[in-house]
Amino acid sequence: MQQTDDRPKSLGSLLRQPYQALQHRLYQALPQHGFADIRAAHSAVLRHIDPEGTRITVLAERAGMTKQSMGYLVDSLVAGGYLNLMPDPADGRAKLAALTQRGTAAIQTLLEESAACERLLAQRIGEEKLAQLRELLEQAGEVLLQEMDS
Repeated sequence: MQQTDDRPKSLGSLLRQPYQALQHRLYQALPQHGFADIRAAHSAVLRHIDPEGTRITVLAERAGMTKQSMGYLVDSLVAGGYLNLMPDPADGRAKLAALTQRGTAAIQTLLEESAACERLLAQRIGEEKLAQLRELLEQAGEVLLQEMDS
């Protein structure tokens, strides 16, 4: 939603708009790399999964969503060949979602596209400003996370 008046944009809006543009660019690029069935919603799984596999309940908690919603996303990634479900060795009643080679390749493609976006930013705003932006975002994240924990 674009603001139409002269009020200053909220910090949330300033953070959200570039993220949404980046996410759109990344997921628009996937079909040309053979991953047409991955949607932006799948990022809730892909950015939270551990290399050795992760329980669906843990994925849901990390993503801030219900187990049922996460289960739906995991099921669609299993159907697409991006994940396997296997028994959790620590608790045979639980299941781990683990990346397949195809899932790992999709994540690698997303990382490469993200790096290309970062190079574009460096060209447009300059490497020094990009480095400052990265530093400021890291600091802001640290401060806000500390406040959440206190």
